[in-house]
Amino acid sequence: MEVYRRKIYERMLAWKRDQEGRTALLVKGARRVGKSTIVEEFARREYETYLLIDFSTAERAVRDLFTQLSDMELFFASLQAITGVRLVRRRSVVVLDEVQLCPAARQAVKHLVKDGRYDYVETGSLLSIKKHVRGIVIPSEETRIEMHPMDFEEFLWALGEEGTMDAICYAYEHLCPLGDAVHRRLMRQLRLYMLVGGMPQAVSAYREQGDFVAVDEVKRGILELYADDFHKIDASGRASRLFWAIPSELTHAKSRFKVGRVVKNATVARLGGLLEDMADSMVVSFAYNANDPGVGFALHCDSSAFKLFLSDTGLFVTLAFMDRDKADSEVYRKLLVDKLGADLGFVYENLVAQMLRAAGHRLFYHAFKEVVEEEGQRKERPYEIDFLLSRRGKVCPIEVKSSAYRAHKSLDIFCTKFSQRIAQRYVVHTKDLRLEEGLVCLPAYMVPLL
Repeated sequence: MEVYRRKIYERMLAWKRDQEGRTALLVKGARRVGKSTIVEEFARREYETYLLIDFSTAERAVRDLFTQLSDMELFFASLQAITGVRLVRRRSVVVLDEVQLCPAARQAVKHLVKDGRYDYVETGSLLSIKKHVRGIVIPSEETRIEMHPMDFEEFLWALGEEGTMDAICYAYEHLCPLGDAVHRRLMRQLRLYMLVGGMPQAVSAYREQGDFVAVDEVKRGILELYADDFHKIDASGRASRLFWAIPSELTHAKSRFKVGRVVKNATVARLGGLLEDMADSMVVSFAYNANDPGVGFALHCDSSAFKLFLSDTGLFVTLAFMDRDKADSEVYRKLLVDKLGADLGFVYENLVAQMLRAAGHRLFYHAFKEVVEEEGQRKERPYEIDFLLSRRGKVCPIEVKSSAYRAHKSLDIFCTKFSQRIAQRYVVHTKDLRLEEGLVCLPAYMVPLL
């Protein structure tokens, strides 16, 4: 697997510099986002020697060592003897890959860090699932960071476009359009990113073959892997059914995810812990309804009302169009040139959710009803703000459009209703940047800068 440039590398360097062995670094993320690859690259480049233990393949003798820490000298002598790796005090790192598969090793981190002779990096997914933490003490000596699929800038780097984001940043900071030619090219690259996604295997398949069918096969394999993981979490299959239903639920006029439509007689209260496990997988992202959209969305969050997104829009596209055993290359081609007749608003909404999460935002939206006059009658109509951000003590509402927008009634009504709380309002669309009476109409490729 090719090692791509990832932003998380700088955060890992900062941990090494600032912590100097006082904590272990835990890199958490969904499977196949590239955790193991970037961590091993970090270990290889930044240390004199490194020892990598992959608990998905580690032999029993190695696993058993982590239950025998009373004699640290013996522990490290045995570890080096079994693995054949020489460790150098304060110049070596031990990588505990897929640490959730060996709870004893996760618990041992507390004692290993206290010993102080080496650095430790853990990688893991599904870390809070009950079987992975049963009977162990979770170490507090961990610096935890999340790893997401490749973002749009990392995707451009993988395609050899190192400076493209500089132009995007300049236009965003100065609120000036990029011009038709540049904008069209960037939107094509963004649609390519939406189709391929940010999973390193899919990106490699595109770079090596340039064939969307081959890329789709990779993504289908990852989706099946995730579905299998959800079956392991919940043998009844409820988690898997919720997972497969994400695209169809987003297409509903009322985009709140209705678990009862997917799992018979299910309610959010009954599913409780299962939904928490799905969130912990980082395969999906939850956006919760903020009942009172002011500062501190979490204080007014309705956890029973949520929208559900995939963490990677490339996977989302495959899931949405996976009605055949093999991908239809014509669908991909039409998506790339923006000629597919279907309304792609739900795809762009998933893209914006992915970009906001990668930028460090938690996801919130606001659904509300207002009485309006229609044909001489007063009627109650539902409205929704797709995403809410908090900035400098105020709210930034975001409405997502998949084409040239003509109206943004939900946004207008919301901003009138909560006028004293609004900092800046945004429409995310597929056209170039423009300003319109205090409204910033932002091309989708600028969302990571919000």
